[in-house]
Amino acid sequence: MKSFDVAIAGGGLIGASIALELAQVGLRVAVFDRQQPGEGASWAAAGILSPAPENAAMISAVNLGRASMTLYPGFAASVEEISGQPVGYRPKGTVEAFLSNDAQPKLSTIIALHHGLGLKAEPLSADDARELEPTLSTELQAAVLRPDEASVDNRALTKAVLIAAERAGVKIFAGRSVQAIHKSRQRCEGLVVDNEKIEAQWTVIAAGCHSAEIEGAAAYAPVQPAKGQMIALRCKTVEIERVLWSDHVYLVPRNDGRILAGATVEYVGFDKRVNAGGLQTILAGALELAPGLADAQIEETWAGLRPASVDHLPIIGPADLEGLLIASGHFRGGILLAPITARLIREWITTRNVSEDWSCFSPMRFVETAKATNP
Repeated sequence: MKSFDVAIAGGGLIGASIALELAQVGLRVAVFDRQQPGEGASWAAAGILSPAPENAAMISAVNLGRASMTLYPGFAASVEEISGQPVGYRPKGTVEAFLSNDAQPKLSTIIALHHGLGLKAEPLSADDARELEPTLSTELQAAVLRPDEASVDNRALTKAVLIAAERAGVKIFAGRSVQAIHKSRQRCEGLVVDNEKIEAQWTVIAAGCHSAEIEGAAAYAPVQPAKGQMIALRCKTVEIERVLWSDHVYLVPRNDGRILAGATVEYVGFDKRVNAGGLQTILAGALELAPGLADAQIEETWAGLRPASVDHLPIIGPADLEGLLIASGHFRGGILLAPITARLIREWITTRNVSEDWSCFSPMRFVETAKATNP
């Protein structure tokens, strides 16, 4: 029977970052992934690094996002150094554009919200915004510059983290399906992987939208897949420096000249097919925001499955089963939150204390709700 200090279910960016962090403090770590590690949601994402909340329900995750943003420059540099691979980190900010007639009230609300949360946000006139990003539509009414935001090439980053983890001593097992947590009484003692018991002092469930399919984990990680369709464009006449954001689309520049446009949010189970309706929605939003993209070539289309919890907040922390931790449900924030998630899991395993308040992300919130609903 294989035995490790830590067994991790899931080899995406979250699982790989946790593995790297733990291996760097001398722990024997194994990662098990049902497919090729790094080819799930981490591969399909856009790589936007923004702690700004998408809605009021997600405000409680802002401090976590800010903490991860602080870690990102060092995280990216360390991963590049260990792996020898570039990760495409671009700390160039975001421009949020308003094209509707109610732009000024929206602008005022966004500025007030960001300042109230301690996030930098600067109002821009339409002319000033187009001076920064000339590709923006002439229909633009106003904009907000969020200078502290960034983006990263999530595919390159995930690949680099996996390489770095292996070089740090992590054992990575591809094509190994985690069926269940292995428990004895009130303790988790590892995983059941393809009918084989894997012993571990600590077990981490970081299997993204598949976390709830692992027997024994669903009560702590009741996540469902949230499909997002994406398009990669290339246009010789359009240059974008920053992430551009509107009510209908976001555009993310890559160092190789591509521009990623996305993304839909669809609750259609594990369906990863790209369809005409989704692409039409993305392209309409992209051309409204940056009309010059009408000449762009479509280089690639794809869809990914984000892990969505009921409240759209991440699920990070220990369960009531000794030795079991959850790191799932990051929804649209998995790339952003990878460094802080890895740090918090490492801190808990090594010291039983954490540097950030993670109480509202506890997996026990679902267990307690279930008990209250079904006493």
